[in-house]
Amino acid sequence: MTPAPPAIAAAELETTMRTQGFAVLGPQGMSEFLQRPLSALDALPGYWNDLPPDTYLRDGGRYRRRRHASFIVEGDTVRAVPHRAHWQPLEYNALHGGLERWFEPVSPVAVALPVWSQLLRSLARPCSALKGVQRWHVEAHQFRIDTTDGIGRPTPEGAHRDGVDFVAVLLVARHAIKGGETRVFEAGGPRGVRFTMTEPWSVLLLDDERVIHESTPIQPIDPSAALAGYRDTLVITLRAGSFLDAA
Repeated sequence: MTPAPPAIAAAELETTMRTQGFAVLGPQGMSEFLQRPLSALDALPGYWNDLPPDTYLRDGGRYRRRRHASFIVEGDTVRAVPHRAHWQPLEYNALHGGLERWFEPVSPVAVALPVWSQLLRSLARPCSALKGVQRWHVEAHQFRIDTTDGIGRPTPEGAHRDGVDFVAVLLVARHAIKGGETRVFEAGGPRGVRFTMTEPWSVLLLDDERVIHESTPIQPIDPSAALAGYRDTLVITLRAGSFLDAA
């Protein structure tokens, strides 16, 4: 059986990140972290129901839908920037690197929700505590991985880094699936952990310089079901200095 996530209290986040390069908050820890009740997040999941297909999948799959948005977070100020391509170098993404990927933008209604800005501000604070106060270049990715073709791959590129400073993976929903195990490994060592996030609004925060990560494929619990199962996540990356852009 896959172990449960090694969830900690929000007050332990910075210490845990310094010690091991990653940390997990369960829903209660997430509420403490945001300093808001979890009900403040209830308006967000509906914005995962109209994600367009990811047309850039180089493995020929049809299992991923997504939207993308970019922001500057500086102190308590959150500013959306004009819509831009998502780009990664090949050294970080051997499957989709070196390609400007223009995904449809996140709904402006979702971005305007007070909890959206609160989430970005809250994530930026421990990142600045760990690496100094920064002007954070933030990218937000809405993902739905489904089992339309029998299997869905959250990370088709395999275990990887993202080429940023920090990565946050928030579980929004799981429906009628098995699998989707999270794996985190030392970037320069042998140690690793594995667990499966099952509770909505659990969050995994990663120091992208110190660890690599992946999620295993998902499959339907009932292959005969009329509707596909799915796993919804919100992945937020933070990078100091600049966004990752093609030269």
